Amino acid sequence: MTHSVRITVNGEAYEGDVEPRALLVQFLREQLGLTGTHVGCVVGECGACSVLVDGVLVKSCLMLAVQANGREVTTIEGLRRGGRPHPVQEAFVNGFALQCGFCTPGFVMAAHALLARNPNPTEEEIRRDLSSNLCMCTGYVQIVEAVKSVGSDPGTGRHRGQTPERGDSTP
Repeated sequence: MTHSVRITVNGEAYEGDVEPRALLVQFLREQLGLTGTHVGCVVGECGACSVLVDGVLVKSCLMLAVQANGREVTTIEGLRRGGRPHPVQEAFVNGFALQCGFCTPGFVMAAHALLARNPNPTEEEIRRDLSSNLCMCTGYVQIVEAVKSVGSDPGTGRHRGQTPERGDSTP
């Protein structure tokens, strides 16, 4: 038995049939081919599968695809705007905040969610919000610094280090 779902992913509506116990991460990867969302622990501990559902950070290994029916999902692939990486993605690359890259999509999504709520978080707030994600390769120092570098400049409203010609400044 399958269930029909209609899920908007990265701004595009998708319809399909899913098994009742299919995880959202499986739907994204296997049915839609969006492999940027990684499958790590499958018990909600590592955060590699983090996505936004209706703007809220969720671990897609803990959500059934049928629970996302009628909802808006944003994956790591959906952060790009105008063919350019999102400022958080750029900060991770420029700040050497990754090594093997397996955990990176989840960290980027968690950082994006934090910055959407709080454009200028303290280091303590960054560490607290990113504590739901695990990295086995790198120290968290570079990850925290990357997120700090993207916070909004109160004087301009733009992300730190972003010039007007580089595009949208919303996290």
